[in-house]
Formats: sequence, structure tokens, C-alpha cells
Amino acid sequence: MTERARPQTGFRAWVPVIALAFAAFVFNTSEFLPVGLLPDMAQDLRETVSFTGLVITGYAWVVALMSLPLAIATAKFERRRLLLFLLAAFALCHFAVLAAHSFGMLLICRIGVALTHSVFWSIMTPLAARTAPRGKRALGLAAVMGGTIVATVLGVPIGTKLGHYFGWQEAFAIVGLAAAAVFLIIWKTLPESPSTKAGSLKSLPVILKRPALLQLYALTMVTVLGQFTAYSYISPFLQRVCGMSDSDVVNILLVFGLAGIVGTIVSSRTLERHPSASLAVPLFLIAASLALIEPAANASYGVLCAVTLVWGAAMTALCMAFQTIVLKAAPDAADVAASLYSGIFNIGIGGGAFTGSLLSGWAGFGVLPYAASGFVLLSALSVALAWAKTGSAVLPGASEA
Repeated sequence: MTERARPQTGFRAWVPVIALAFAAFVFNTSEFLPVGLLPDMAQDLRETVSFTGLVITGYAWVVALMSLPLAIATAKFERRRLLLFLLAAFALCHFAVLAAHSFGMLLICRIGVALTHSVFWSIMTPLAARTAPRGKRALGLAAVMGGTIVATVLGVPIGTKLGHYFGWQEAFAIVGLAAAAVFLIIWKTLPESPSTKAGSLKSLPVILKRPALLQLYALTMVTVLGQFTAYSYISPFLQRVCGMSDSDVVNILLVFGLAGIVGTIVSSRTLERHPSASLAVPLFLIAASLALIEPAANASYGVLCAVTLVWGAAMTALCMAFQTIVLKAAPDAADVAASLYSGIFNIGIGGGAFTGSLLSGWAGFGVLPYAASGFVLLSALSVALAWAKTGSAVLPGASEA
């Protein structure tokens, strides 16, 4: 099926978008699966939880380092074949985890997954925008974002539960099986997608002169670093600081994920009409939620669920705002701009996991949400200052959709 022949109305027009959403689901589930399984992994590998958390750092920093080089190296590749290759390699690396009986072996497997991730997220947002029916780009992006949300709602909590029941290695293998299934769906449904407007190395000096992108990249770095200083160690924090059981931890992860649905619905309705508020409000809500996590847990389980709901919804809404800014600010080099965003996002993830490892080893897990809140608050205040000075929280350079 060619791009021109592809139906633009009805359910068939949405099938390729749904397929991409499934792909996003398995990639996002894999990326954050260690968050729920860190204590199990640490015990089996005979390492501390703080040290084992560095597997998240290693994964994220490989993505950060390789996103741009691999995006440029694959810029001329036809997108459907590239995506199928990524899914195949992704699945094989997950099956290899079954043979990982040391931290080093596990890290090698995760580096393999990280290399596929480096390319996947650089092509996913532009591909979703192109694949969506005409005039439905925002809905197409929301649908693919929905795949990441469902991964948080179901993938990570269920993966954590499977890890507790069958073993953490088997949980990774099950994600590999899911990727193999998605490979078949993509193979059957996604039309050929020639590379267009991917950008090249020559695009960098141009897009890096755009204030909206520079602001986005700075906000992404600081905010995500803060987010993952706490989120990377949410399981040991809830268990050791708040005294929760394994099942309670899974339930909190589920609440965080369900909140993403709320964040997506709200953001999809407000992002175009109120771009400044859609950027500033989530940042302040995330900072407040992180600061209130421990007091909420001490108050009651219901209060903790409420704070977690706000946290998860705000984080999802913020990610939607970030991705929209990328597409608006660099429509002429979408893949390169997206790869930079993905790389910087993962510098933040790795930096957060590393910061959390250092802080938890020095002062315990209880300090992590407060440190995380401080980082996010810096981003929130910078956005508020820009809004007050210029009348817009988003700096110039993002064109209309």
C-alpha cells in the first residue's frame, strides 16, 4: 500500500496508527520495567538496589549518546523496514536476558535494547504524524502517546507482577514475545514510508538557533532529571520509607499509569488553545506532587493515591506539550529534532537514576522526592518567568500546526 493509496477515513485509516501505538507500548514497557523490578533484580544479582539502579542510567545514557548519530545514519532508510528491523533486534535482546546472571551481562542486553530505542523514538513521533489520517495529526500523536500511557497503566505494573510471580528475567522475555507479536502487526498493516524531512547533520546549526527548541531541550534535561531521581527508585521508596507491600507498590504504579489517561485527555483538549498554561501548569503540579509524596503516604493510602494521580497526569500532559513543541519548531527536520529530544530526555533519565543512586546511598531513599521536586521547580519557575516577560511560556520559533 502506498502513501497515496492509503485510506484517509474510517477505521482502516487508523489501523497503522494503532499498530504504531502497540510498538510504543512495548518500547515504553521495556524502558521502565526495571523501575518495578529493581529490588528483585538486585537480590538475584547480589547487588545493592542503589547499584542495580545504574542499569537504568547505562540504558538511558546509551540512548542519549546514540540517538542523534543513529538518526542521521538511518535518515535515508525507508521507515517501515527500519521499524521492523528495530522490533526484531529489540525482541532478541529481551530473550537474551534469560541468560543474564550478572550485572554485566544484564547491562549488555539492555545496551542492545537501548540502541534500538535510540532510533525508534527519533522516528516514532514524525511517523505517527505522517501516518494519521489527514487533518488528524494531533489525534494520531495522542494515539501513539496512548501506547506509552497504556504501557505505564498496564505494561509496567503487570510486568512487575509477572516478575514477582515468574521471575524478573521471565518478565523481560515476555516483553520480547510482545515485541514479536507487534512485529507481525506492523508487517501486515503499516504502509511503506519513505524518509522525508528527516533532516541531516547540516540541519543542526539551523534548528539549534531556534529559541523554542533550545528552551525545550533545557526544560527536558532538568525536568526529566528531577522526575527520574524519584521515579527510578519509587519501588524501594514505597517499600522501605513508606512501609508498603509488593502488591501496594504495583497498585501505586497502576494509579500513576491510569493518571496518564487523564493527562492525555486534558492535554489534547487544551494544548492548542492554551499552550503556555499547558507547559507551565504541569511543571508546577509535578513539583508539588513530588514534594507531597512522603507526607501523603504518612497521611493515608487514599491521599497518596490522589497525589500520585496528579503527578502521573501532569507528567503525561507535559510530555505531550514537549513533543508538540518539537514538531512545531522543526517541521523541516523533524527526525533530527526528535532524536535530539529523545537523547536529551534520556540524559535526564540517566542523570536522574544516577543522582538517585548517589543520594539514596548517602542519605537513604526518603530524600529522593524532595530533591526531585527541587529540580522540577527550577523548570517551572523558568517557564513562569518567560511567560511573565514575553507573554508566552513558549519562546518564539514554534510554528502553528
